[in-house]
Amino acid sequence: MSTSYKTVRDFGCDELTEKRSRFIGYCKPVTTEQDAIDFINKIKKEHWDARHNVYAYCLREGQIKRYSDDGEPQGTAGMPVLDVMLKNEVTDAVVVVTRYFGGILLGTGGLVRAYSAGCKIALDSAKIVTMQLCSDCSVTCSYTQYGKLNTLIIAGGGYVDDTDFADDVTLRFHIPTELIPALNKEFADATAGKISVEIIEEKYYQIL
Repeated sequence: MSTSYKTVRDFGCDELTEKRSRFIGYCKPVTTEQDAIDFINKIKKEHWDARHNVYAYCLREGQIKRYSDDGEPQGTAGMPVLDVMLKNEVTDAVVVVTRYFGGILLGTGGLVRAYSAGCKIALDSAKIVTMQLCSDCSVTCSYTQYGKLNTLIIAGGGYVDDTDFADDVTLRFHIPTELIPALNKEFADATAGKISVEIIEEKYYQIL
């Protein structure tokens, strides 16, 4: 399992004009092929009167990569959109570039540049982010140990998500999985070996 990957944070949309043709780039994070298809169909329905709705999507699950020229000359639209996604190492995302024809032919090179640019502005609008494999963890300590352990978690690359103050203090936090051995050593040194990290589950978090 990869410890990190790039995707997009939110839905994004932007547009550009090239020789009177209007190109609208849409992007959205998705995790399944059905999610991607549903989004593509939604954009096609919204822009039923557009000349072309070109798309591409990449998914981590199954390493799926798909694209469509949607009537543009082969290799001038869908593949350039996919290429921009791959060069930016973006996955679990779908991009649709809608074109309203402006009456002037762009030629092969012009189409490639316009659809590439349409994808890039869509990705920029949706914000490319890196997701890091982390472990959700918990540690319970005394009130006298709390300040020290809280500091060690943050200094060790972790993020405190919740703190429960009861008879003891329970800190819930997430941290890149690869950093846990070093944090456990810091905990052991600070508590004479009495406290270590309890790992609850692994999942991906956005790196801030």
